Amino acid sequence: MAQASGTTRPGGRTARTREAVRAATRELLAESADGTVDIAEVAARSGVHLATVYRRWRTADGLIIDAVVDDLASRSPLPATGDLRADLQTWITGLLTDLTRPGDLAFSRALLRAGGEGRDALEFAEPRIRQIQATLDAAGVTVLTWVDLFELVLAPAYVRALLSAPMDPAVDAVRLVDNVLAVRSARERAAGG
Repeated sequence: MAQASGTTRPGGRTARTREAVRAATRELLAESADGTVDIAEVAARSGVHLATVYRRWRTADGLIIDAVVDDLASRSPLPATGDLRADLQTWITGLLTDLTRPGDLAFSRALLRAGGEGRDALEFAEPRIRQIQATLDAAGVTVLTWVDLFELVLAPAYVRALLSAPMDPAVDAVRLVDNVLAVRSARERAAGG
């Protein structure tokens, strides 16, 4: 049976193409002084035809977002043990630690540059969004979504890092976890009463 157009073939040519493009993007980001990449350079370094790169990723920021989200998913997966406090503590501590490292702001800068092209960011961030939702689902949380964690955790963490005042993982991770749990409790009380 023929494969539907646009679907992925895990382990096949599509997977090899994506990994080659992501690897080239990571390398070029590491060499970049301003946290940007050029689509033509990514295509040349990856050995993937320029038209293929444009068709799949559309923009240089799409390349960056996809590469960084893929890297985060493998380097820093979100735990989903069912213990929301412990899972959030592990994830947020790792996130805040990453944001203190030079070069780890390429993702947020790409999101800012993408601006009104939010569909690109959401499309490439989908694997991370699914991980966040899986953490909430494992804990049986029905009053919070990935959007809530974006607003309560990711937005303040990235804004502070972009302002050259990154949060302290040892102090601020606990505070952010407490904030998420307080919102959860308040919503559960409101839903129950």
